[in-house]
Amino acid sequence: MSNQIRARDIGIPLKGTPGTWNSITDVPGVEVGHRTLIEDSDEQSMNKKSVRTGVTVVLPRGKNISGNLEQQQVFGAWYSLNGNGEMTGTTWLEESGLLGPIIAITNTHSVGTIRDAAIQWILQQSNQSSLSDDVYCSLSLPVVAETWDGLLNDINGFHVRPEHLFDAIKTASSTRVDEGNVGGGTGMVTHKFKGGIGTSSRQHNKYTVGVLVQSNYGKRNQLTIAGIPVGEEMLDEFLPISEQEKSKLKEQGSIIVVVATDAPFLPHQLKRLVRRVPIGIGLVGGRGGDSSGDIFIAFSTANQQIMGRQTDVLHLDMLPNETMDPFFEAVTQATEEAILNAMIAAETMEGNHGHKVYAISHERIREILKKYNRLKNN
Repeated sequence: MSNQIRARDIGIPLKGTPGTWNSITDVPGVEVGHRTLIEDSDEQSMNKKSVRTGVTVVLPRGKNISGNLEQQQVFGAWYSLNGNGEMTGTTWLEESGLLGPIIAITNTHSVGTIRDAAIQWILQQSNQSSLSDDVYCSLSLPVVAETWDGLLNDINGFHVRPEHLFDAIKTASSTRVDEGNVGGGTGMVTHKFKGGIGTSSRQHNKYTVGVLVQSNYGKRNQLTIAGIPVGEEMLDEFLPISEQEKSKLKEQGSIIVVVATDAPFLPHQLKRLVRRVPIGIGLVGGRGGDSSGDIFIAFSTANQQIMGRQTDVLHLDMLPNETMDPFFEAVTQATEEAILNAMIAAETMEGNHGHKVYAISHERIREILKKYNRLKNN
């Protein structure tokens, strides 16, 4: 899927300087992998059970972590704009400021399966006898997040299995990230268009901020691209074919956002960073509705030299708070672009019971941006 079209390719004007891949994998050491599940039963359209789901993993220090797992931890923080959703492991993350070696994102009914599989994978990498009690507990509380894909996916069929997580980890890489209908984002919907996985990055001085989203939220009329009310212009175009989706105005769904950086920030600073995610979502039209699970996590890959050290005093690196403004801007910009990349890369999908969700038209976006003098000529 390396030839996927992205937001910048169709002339959407976006601020900031991205990294090489314009991806969360521009942060050194970070890897992303997907396992996508697409299957159909032989029944007729309205009774057809379709699998449109999967799992996506973000590995802060990559998949080759055998040995001292204490050194594979990262500083982290999380934040929820609206909590109608789930992200496991956040209680200990809030308490300790430490995050283990894996973040996974899947559908709502597969969180438990993927969490258990994540623990199994972690234990397979470790020498359990060498771990301290605190670290052992930390690694046994992995972060797994979800959004609901039950419109297109037979979510009650529990199709995601432990081996699918292992497959996603095996395929994880630090290069280009597939977007749209992949991994945990396979069956997701954004602003009543097809959504899914998206990513973007920004560079500031020698540091990088990367963002990955699983986008599954939003009203049609609130969709905004480059400040233009694209959703209002397309209010009655390409609407999902589904009895459940007749209302164009009701907010449904969720968004999970992962923020990574190699800048040396401590947990309290990462909390400040992750709180800027909703600004980027708002630029695309998200409002954090009552039934939306908008949950975000941030981590820094810096300070690996102190992780797992048994000493009375630890000496670590930290950027001053007064240097953080450009990083706040980077999170905002990369979040906005990651959501747009998810929508632009996604393809029209028919799924469970014949429900169909259309991809947003690239040509219509260009027409609307041109109408408002916002189209960028590449």
